[in-house]
Order: sequence, then structure tokens, then C-alpha cells
Amino acid sequence: MEMNIFGYKCKKCGTVHYPFRTICKKCGHTIFADKAEGYELVPLSKKGKLLTWTRLRSLPGDFEVPELLLGIVQLDDGNRVTGQLDIASPKTGMKVDGEVRIVRRDGYNEYKGMVFESA
Repeated sequence: MEMNIFGYKCKKCGTVHYPFRTICKKCGHTIFADKAEGYELVPLSKKGKLLTWTRLRSLPGDFEVPELLLGIVQLDDGNRVTGQLDIASPKTGMKVDGEVRIVRRDGYNEYKGMVFESA
């Protein structure tokens, strides 16, 4: 089963927000906080462009990996998301494809997030 990250589409003007906002940034619609009236959930694009990235080398001891690459991606639908990078040599501006994966385990808990690879 494919997993998605969802945005919030304003029912008044159609603007998709991520993360959630109580007021639409485009039309100012304030009933946005009322889920039944103000917005609908829509899956976000999984393709985009890498805007910036960083390599984390000093992780807490309970992480199973020695380092993490994190990036901010401008999705094709206009939203920006932060996600892990599964890219050997990331370059700002490169095209990326994402998927939702398990990014960390803690005992019986699994944490999911967006992971991007080269397009």
C-alpha cells in the first residue's frame, strides 16, 4: 500500500496548505479550522526540487545510523517539505522523487516520513 503525506485544500479558493493553517494564506478564509466546512485532505506531490540540504553527523546514541542527510524540497505542487535524503551527493536544485518510509524505530514504535532520492 502506497503511503502519502497530506495537505489541506481550502474549499473556498482551492489553495493547498502544508502544514495545516487555521487561515488560508491566499483568500483569508477563516472557517479553515472547521474540518467539515473549511478544507479537504489531498495527497501532496512526491516530486520536486531540492532547495537546500544538510548533513547531520552528531546524532543521539539511539539512532541506528552514523549520519543523516536532510533536505527542504519544493514540491511540484508548490508546497515545501523537509525530508531525509537517500542521495550520495546531493546538489541544490536537483530533481528528486520522494516516498513515505519508516525513517526511525524506537522499540515497537515506527516513525514514518518523506525520503527523497534522485529523480
